[in-house]
Amino acid sequence: MRIAVLVPCYNEEGAIAQVVRDFKVALPSAVIYVYDNNSSDQTIQVAQAAGAVVRREPLQGKGNVVRRMFADIEAEVYVLVDGDATYHAASAPDMVDQLVSDNLDMVVGTRLKTEEQGAFRSGHQFGNHLLTGLVAWLFGGQIKDMLSGYRVFSRRFVKTFPALATGFETETELTVHAAALHMPVREVETPYFARPEGTESKLNTWKDGLRILFAAFRLAKDERPMFVFGVIGLLLTLVSLGLAAPILLTYFETHLVPRLPTAVLAAAIMGLASLSLVAGVVLDGVSNGRREIKRLHYLAHGPVRKD
Repeated sequence: MRIAVLVPCYNEEGAIAQVVRDFKVALPSAVIYVYDNNSSDQTIQVAQAAGAVVRREPLQGKGNVVRRMFADIEAEVYVLVDGDATYHAASAPDMVDQLVSDNLDMVVGTRLKTEEQGAFRSGHQFGNHLLTGLVAWLFGGQIKDMLSGYRVFSRRFVKTFPALATGFETETELTVHAAALHMPVREVETPYFARPEGTESKLNTWKDGLRILFAAFRLAKDERPMFVFGVIGLLLTLVSLGLAAPILLTYFETHLVPRLPTAVLAAAIMGLASLSLVAGVVLDGVSNGRREIKRLHYLAHGPVRKD
């Protein structure tokens, strides 16, 4: 059973050697791939010296790196982990074992029980809970740490993942991909550590948080168009009725139509509501067709087997 450890990296010379060493100990039979994303420091040299297979992805952004890694690497089990030495390598064997023995497609290492001071900042915790709750509401599923960068995948997950994101919103796509195809997934509590001294996070709390939020709505439009356009249509209908109600009451009493521009506006908004509903119905059929195709591609890959 081939196991590949995939480590996307950008300016992580202070942490990457520890990541490679720890995963070599935890998964001695795995091949560790470090994909450098235009680092300006010594990340490549340090990773090579630690024993990793180093490759490069010139398109900036974690999503671009994940797309290239999933396309290039052939394995039965894939371990995806950030190169910042904040995740617990010793948890990887148990995560891999659960994936294989229970025939899962994704195991997520959660960061919710960390006790190390400064490991998981309060602002990031709040954003994580907010965005995870939104995605759970839109797509279902029981994932509690959607933005974790520590995951184990089956081959059929990796080779059917569209990977359209360019940045940190790739974790949202990974979660939605599993939810859309009703894949068997599990979360495992793992220790989470603060970054090594002298290194700094590449995550911009507000900028990347907004990108993740927009990605969630984009995915909702693609995967659940009837819901999205239905809600838009309902809101437009309520606005139209709110504008039209006083005019209708006056008409029934006097048989006159006052405020003609408002009446025209209300009719136009109701027309937009109808168009939104029609768009939802049409796109829902398209979405179901796409989902069927993805499901067939998923079924073309067999489950992971130890032998």
